[in-house]
Parts: sequence; structure tokens; C-alpha cells
Amino acid sequence: MSMAPRTDPQSPAPHVADSHDLIRVHGARENNLKDVNIEIPKRRLTVFTGVSGSGKSSLVFDTIAAESQRLINETYSAFVQGFMPTLARPEVDVLDGLTTVITVDQQRLGADPRSTVGTATDANAMLRILFSRLGKPHIGSPKAFSFNVASISGAGAVTMERGGQTVKERRSFSITGGMCPRCEGRGSVSDLDLRQLYDDSKSLSEGAITVPGYTGGGWNSRLYSESGFFDPDKPIRKFTKKELHDFLHREPTRMKIAGINMTYEGLIPRIQRSMLAKEREGMQPHIREFVDRAVTFTTCPECDGTRLNEGARSSKIKRISIADACAMQISDLAEWVRGLDEPSVAPLLTALQQTLDSFVEIGLGYLSLDRPAGTLSGGEAQRVKMIRHLGSSLTDVTYVFDEPTIGLHPHDIQRMNDLLLRLRDKGNTVLVVEHKPETIAIADHVVDLGPGAGTAGGTVCFEGTVEGLRTGGTITGRHFDDRAAVKESVRKPTGTLEIRGARTHNLQGVDVDIPLGVLAVVTGVAGSGKSSLVHGSIPAGEGVVSVDQAAIRGSRRSNPATYTGLLDPIRKAFAKVNGVKPALFSANSEGACPTCNGAGVIYTDLAMMAGVATTCEECEGKRFQASVLDYHLGGRDISEVLAMSVTEAEEFFGAGEAATPAAHRILTRLADVGLGYLTLGQPLTTLSGGERQRLKLATHMAEKGGVYVLDEPTAGLHLADVEQLLGLLDRLVDAGKSVIVVEHHQAVMAHADWIIDLGPGAGHDGGRLVFEGTPADLVASRSTLTGKHLATYVGS
Repeated sequence: MSMAPRTDPQSPAPHVADSHDLIRVHGARENNLKDVNIEIPKRRLTVFTGVSGSGKSSLVFDTIAAESQRLINETYSAFVQGFMPTLARPEVDVLDGLTTVITVDQQRLGADPRSTVGTATDANAMLRILFSRLGKPHIGSPKAFSFNVASISGAGAVTMERGGQTVKERRSFSITGGMCPRCEGRGSVSDLDLRQLYDDSKSLSEGAITVPGYTGGGWNSRLYSESGFFDPDKPIRKFTKKELHDFLHREPTRMKIAGINMTYEGLIPRIQRSMLAKEREGMQPHIREFVDRAVTFTTCPECDGTRLNEGARSSKIKRISIADACAMQISDLAEWVRGLDEPSVAPLLTALQQTLDSFVEIGLGYLSLDRPAGTLSGGEAQRVKMIRHLGSSLTDVTYVFDEPTIGLHPHDIQRMNDLLLRLRDKGNTVLVVEHKPETIAIADHVVDLGPGAGTAGGTVCFEGTVEGLRTGGTITGRHFDDRAAVKESVRKPTGTLEIRGARTHNLQGVDVDIPLGVLAVVTGVAGSGKSSLVHGSIPAGEGVVSVDQAAIRGSRRSNPATYTGLLDPIRKAFAKVNGVKPALFSANSEGACPTCNGAGVIYTDLAMMAGVATTCEECEGKRFQASVLDYHLGGRDISEVLAMSVTEAEEFFGAGEAATPAAHRILTRLADVGLGYLTLGQPLTTLSGGERQRLKLATHMAEKGGVYVLDEPTAGLHLADVEQLLGLLDRLVDAGKSVIVVEHHQAVMAHADWIIDLGPGAGHDGGRLVFEGTPADLVASRSTLTGKHLATYVGS
């Protein structure tokens, strides 16, 4: 039966449900926002721009996305909410017209050693099911192919009540897992270099143990010398087999030493538990240096780095094991899966095919499923998170992206733009925080925040179309069409850094001479091997300062003063002038307010309700005891110094009574990277991604080195900030340093003295040197993808 179209003589009035076409934000005051009022159109692509620290993330993530998530959480019962993270209501008067928000941010994927690209997506789970159904020989359930599941078995008697009687039954169980028993699913094994733990020519009494914290007659060294298991005056090399075992491997044993109950444990398990179990980033510098020296990681000889036991590797489909499949480049794996024709698992093959094709479509076809998740860059991690949303049937949701073009070559940005537009065209609202003009240009609506950063930002400077932004007179509008010109003359190198036969990851025996004493840029499409070449062939160490993309860590107690080491000379200056201990001027030590323990606020946990933070009444949020604030330096107390901006503090500590050269040097570096507006005591948790990147750069600039290796220093930087960064790089080179930058930004390429271009593609299609020379030569030849995009950028 066919339905005839209904025709009404009069068009009906719009339905009231169709009138909610805006997300309205009124009175937003989160972080540095100053009563922001804004209306965002739904089912459109809105891009939020502004200098780094202007309030973009505060508006989009901390206000709109946070409130949507909080409201969704409130739909669950109080019991369920007790198991969920509690979210406070953002500082905002009105938030109207919200839809469900899906956030795709730049947070790195978990760096757990067992986390891989395959486990972080659904691909590994589907492959395990596929091999458990089709693999020959059949070895068991999907668990038998998981490197996170160990094979275990057991048997014994169980007691139960049945029919009023106590009955005993014998039960046995067995689980077949895929974990390699040698490396426990990590793919690598760690060995301790015993020569770094002790000097076997000495006795314990002579200080044979050289581990930090085990020297100088402290409790750690007394534990071994007074244990009674061996003669403390005998050189370790003369220990018997039993004595050496007790010294290095003995199980925990309770004993009394000097009348105190203590637990004795062999030196190796004790070090593994106390030092090696911690994350490297969280270690103190001297401990980290010891661990780097004493621990060697080698590929597991039993599983050859596949993480899987022999049984899991023996089951194959068309002569391919699950280890082989995970090691394939994803674009190749997608072709292999496409060639499997098994009606019994057709739905599974279809879903796996879609997931793998999404990897290729989003420009990550060069990865493999066994790639450790912790090694992905911020941009790669963000795109991996996007994969589950690409084929989603959901519509009328709000997608929020945090600089999705980070880590992308200009060639890849077009592909990302197409994906954003496709999400919008399905009827979704897409909100993007972005600096790249190529992505701003496709926006339906632009919101420009500013005019400055920090306290100088937090207001809406412009709202409208891209054309309106160009003529709007804001910082973003003025710099929108900026194009750096290729240098007319380049610096002459003072030497070369020879790299021969580089084969890290996908590099195919690259031979290249990187010039020293100049600004050298290494570029190429995402996955072409840039970071592999630079970080794999130029290890950080003597004379090399390497600034990678790893996120800086810090709690709400951490701030720019503590992170950069600025607080140490400030505390010493206060202590010297006032004749007291430096520890008094630390809010984490003796000078802390006793009521709030130096936090400045008091947190009240309300279980499944959002916790409440109230300013401490005793110290009024200053974090210090009242007596500490009686001590002054240059007429200011410590809380007033921490409330200063970097620019104010640079002037304060530069001359006069408060002159402190050590503090002034650090402040000058912070100002050089464009962070003059930050306050010294601002919590690190409130800094934007770009601000954290520059804070890290300023800290590394203090290190003594002749070669600086920077990995995408423009990440999170506004067009106007890039100019300042180029000035900083020039100053470093002019001071006699060599600067090597891994970068996609065309302004940095155009400003380079020498360009090294890798490619031509990604994964096994890349890893080769396709161009080396000056930017002018690259533009003139247009022989590579980079050359074509750079030529378009500079208008040649």
C-alpha cells in the first residue's frame, strides 16, 4: 500500500519542540571567565579561538561539557552515583538547551605496560573471539588469547550446607590464559645490573651498598649489616652461595635490630618494591638517575615481545597467529580481515572490519594493535578515542574536541576537517577548541575569547562568522591570514650530527646529517618516523636537552613556582633576611596553615553529592600560618609574592632589597616563553595545555646543553604566540645552541634554516628521507607533500 504525500493548504506553525536550537550560557565564571554570556547554535560546527589561556577550555570543557555530564549522572540513583566520580556544578548562572556531551580530549591513554592500541579500542577483544572460534588448533575461549589472563588451575574440597547437613565436595577448576609466564604479558623483562647495587670488593661495614638511601649508616644499611645472616666485615665477593642468596633474594623475615621490630628482605625484591614499582615521572631526580643506570629492559626471550604464551601463538587462521595479526600495520590487517569469508562469524567480521577501516580513515592506518598506548602522541591518542564515534548511529548529541589537529601534518588536517563536518551533518552539535586557521575556516560559527590570557582574558571578543572574524579586529582576526615568509638568507651550520642506518620503529635505514648551530626542522606526515628518528637517534643526555610531548604532572598544590624550582631561591632569600628556616615559607611544610594543611581551602566530602570547597577562615586562603606572614622581603610577605604575576616578580627580584639572581633567571625564562601573565601560586590544574607546554619548555631551558630537541613546541599555541616562540628559538640559536624541532606548523618550517622531510607516507610507506635542504629549495621543488603545502602556505 503506498502512502500519498499529505498536502496542507496552509503550512503548520512550527512545533514548540523545534524552538530549542541554541545552547545558552549566561554568567559563566569558571576559572578566569568573567560573566560570559553566549548563545551557541545547535547542529552546527562552532570553533572556539583565542590565545592560550584565554578561557576556551574553561568555557567548553569546564562549563558546558562538565554540566552536561553532571546532569546525566544525576539521572542515576544515589546508590549508583556513589560509584561514579562526583562532579561539582560549574560557576554559571544559566545553562540552557544542553544535549548529551561526548568529550574527545587530549588526555593520554593509560601508560600501563599492558595497555596497547588494541586493548584501548575494541579491536583486540574482537580478534580474541575470532581466533577462539576459527583458530586451528582450538586452544580455548577468548581468554586463551589474552596477554592479561594467566593460566591457572587448582583443586580442593569445598564445604556447603545442603538439606540441613554439612556436605564436603571435591572441586577443581582451570583457566587457560594467553599471558606469557616469563614477562607476565609485558613483552619485555627488566634486569638489575648488580654492579650498580653494590661494590663486591667491599664489606657491608665499608659501605658496599651503593643504592641511594642505603648509604651512610642509616636504617636501610643497618638492616643488612646487623641482620646476622652474614659477616658484615667480609667482602661480598667472598660470600658463600647461601649468604649471597640471603643478601639478594631472601623472603621477608621479621627480626629485631637495635631493639626495634623490622622486616628483613633481600636487596633485589626490596629495591623492586620500593623503587621500581613507582612511575618513573614520580621519582626524585637522584632515584630516577639510579634506576636509569641500574635497570635494563630487554625483549622477553620466551615470547619474543609478543606478550603471549606458546599456546596462544600456535593457533592460526590462514597461517596467521593473533600475535602476527596484532603486529601487522592496521591497514594491512584490515585487508587480511576483508579476505576472511566465514558465515559463522559474519557479524563479528563486519564489526572488526568497520573498526579497522575507521583507523585507516582517521589517518592511523600506520599503527599496529600491539603498539603500547603510552607511546602514542597526544594527537594520536585523541584520534584513537574518535574511532568509536565515527560509525555511531547517535544523533543530536554534542561532540567536544580539544585541538583535534595537534600532531597532524597539513595534509592530514583536511581529513580531520572532513570527519568533523561529517559528524555535524549527521545532526550533531560539534564544538571545537582550535588554533589552526585551516580548521577555523570550516566553522559555521566562531567564538573568540580574550583579549589576553589569564586575568587579561575570559571575555568574548567576537561571536559570528569566519568572515566577520577576519574583519573583527581581535588578535585572532588580525593574525588569521598571517603567513610567514621563507627566509631570504639562512644561517651557516657550525658542524653536523651524523645519523647512520637509523631503523627505530618504521625507519628504513635512514642516513642523514643534521646541521648544528642552526634551526633545523624535521617534518613529514603523521607516522612518517619523525619522532623515531629524533628521539631514537639523539638520546637525551650529555649536551642534549630533549623536550617531548609528555604531559606535566601536578596536583592542586603544585604551581609554576614549585614546578620550575623558583620557590627554593625565594624561600632561601626570605629565610636569610629574617634569620629563620626556609621550611617556614613552604605551604607544604612547617609554614602551612594548621587548619587547611596549606591547601588554602577546606574540602568537605559529601559522598555521592559533589564535594564542597570553602576558603579556609583562619588563613583566608593564603595557605600560611599568620606568624609566617609577619616575615617580609622587600616589603612583601610570602603570600603576596606568590600572588604576583611573572612580570611583576621579574621586576621585584631583579633589583633592590629583594634582588635574587637565581629567582630572576627562572622568571626571565618564564617571560621568554610568553607566560608573563601567570601568577606564581596559580595551581597547575588550572593551566591550559599550551601553558603547560610552555612551562615545561621554560624549565628545560635551564638545563645545560648545546643541542635542544623540541617535539612540536607549537602544540596549543595561538597564531600570535607562534611568533613569540620563533623569536625564542632564534635567541637560542644566536646564543650558539643547536635547535632541532619536530614540527608540522608551516610558520616554523618557513622560519627554519634547514628542513629534513620524512615520508613519503606513514607506517611502512614512510620511514625514508624524501628531502633535505633549505625551505626555499623545498618550496621551489614541491617534490613532497610538505613542499606542496608549504608552497601554498607562503603563496608561491
